Amino acid sequence: MKRLAWIFDETGTVKRPLRIMIFFSVSLMLLAESIFLYYHNPEGKAWLICIIYELTGYYCPGCGAGRASYALLHGQFYKAFRYNPLLCLLLPWIALYVGICALQWLFKGRETISGKIPIEASYVLLGIVIIYGIIRNIDIYPFTLLAPTSVR
Repeated sequence: MKRLAWIFDETGTVKRPLRIMIFFSVSLMLLAESIFLYYHNPEGKAWLICIIYELTGYYCPGCGAGRASYALLHGQFYKAFRYNPLLCLLLPWIALYVGICALQWLFKGRETISGKIPIEASYVLLGIVIIYGIIRNIDIYPFTLLAPTSVR
């Protein structure tokens, strides 16, 4: 543990200057990725394909997420919802959770919110994602609305 003294303090948490550096580095990477996506429309591009769809012909729960993210960055909420409704519904909650965890880690050296969320919530979320992935591939009218579509 003596060799890692420049990383950890006596309580075993990452030292504050290193946490600040990591936090801002990750934030900068997310900003760079958002700027790249803002200027590069993923629709019809080969650099953002779904391997599951290419191999099986079925939509995974994440199909359309790149196009939905592009549409969200441009303020096109209806278009984003048509590409991937689940992403649009979960993204604010995921962003809130990750933001709270990151800020707690930045200021306290550890995050505590994960311990307050019951494990059943993870199972429910996993079940929702699996069911969504199944029903968006049913070729009957109300379910076809969940498939990623080309919206103009």
